[in-house]
Amino acid sequence: MMGERTVIQGALFYSFRIEDHVPGDHLLRSIDRFVDLSGIREHLKPFYSETGRPSIDPEPMIRMLIIGYCMGIRSERRLCEEVHLTPAYRLLCRLDLDGAVPDHSTFEE
Repeated sequence: MMGERTVIQGALFYSFRIEDHVPGDHLLRSIDRFVDLSGIREHLKPFYSETGRPSIDPEPMIRMLIIGYCMGIRSERRLCEEVHLTPAYRLLCRLDLDGAVPDHSTFEE
């Protein structure tokens, strides 16, 4: 009997690459070519403690703020939601599909 599929079963393996799904002429790809944050961790190292919980990586956070500025996203909560959902934003932040997006509360003082 042919019927509507009621159970959604995910694939066991995926071969999805964000690189393949963001056009080469996307604005954020152009921005990424000029943004060099390779020394940011070393520059900010004195401000991070050696004890306590592991810190949040500053590079994706700065990249997220660039997205917020360029795309007019003023709310940190909304910015985190958009980065979570939008492949082009994840690409600029160097996050894979399973990469955790920092919580909005990490942007507050």
